[in-house]
Amino acid sequence: MNTDSSSKSPSYTITCRMNHEAAALERLCQVVRIRGFRIEKMAVETADGVLDIALTVQGTRSLTMLQSQLEKLHTVAEVILTTPVLAPAASLTA
Repeated sequence: MNTDSSSKSPSYTITCRMNHEAAALERLCQVVRIRGFRIEKMAVETADGVLDIALTVQGTRSLTMLQSQLEKLHTVAEVILTTPVLAPAASLTA
């Protein structure tokens, strides 16, 4: 796997709230992958049958298209996109 080309793609953070049911996380990850993004970081908290998911994804395709596809999952209640994540200072000076 070539990580050089993927490391130059912009990173974005996404917050997603979805109902907790069997295979919900697997479906979310599949949509992210199929839409051309790579998950860099994922944090999941469960409370009262709801999953709160914070994702950092990397990719060059349309982020709004990814949002639209995630919102189509029947278990998803909300998807919030934030601004691109800045690369660490060390990689900017290289």
